[in-house]
Amino acid sequence: MGEMDGQLAQTDDIAERGLRYTKEQFDQIMEQTEDYVRTNPTRAVMYAALAGLVIDRLPVFRMLGGLARLTLFAAKPAILIYGATKLYQATQQDEV
Repeated sequence: MGEMDGQLAQTDDIAERGLRYTKEQFDQIMEQTEDYVRTNPTRAVMYAALAGLVIDRLPVFRMLGGLARLTLFAAKPAILIYGATKLYQATQQDEV
């Protein structure tokens, strides 16, 4: 049981470091974006308008529908694997 707790603590530590790194990178990108917009407001508005036109032309609802179907398709095996893992853990705890 002690080894499992150590692995969980290490996993949590990795997750926390990953979250902290991602937050720092996001903050850095936001600062760079704000600086760029302040120095080039006209170009930033043009890029925003172009991005809006591209997004408007994309089949967003079809993409979201496909993503939803893919998620539901993948959920069944994921739930099965999760249940099998929990069952295995329960049998291991009963043996100890």
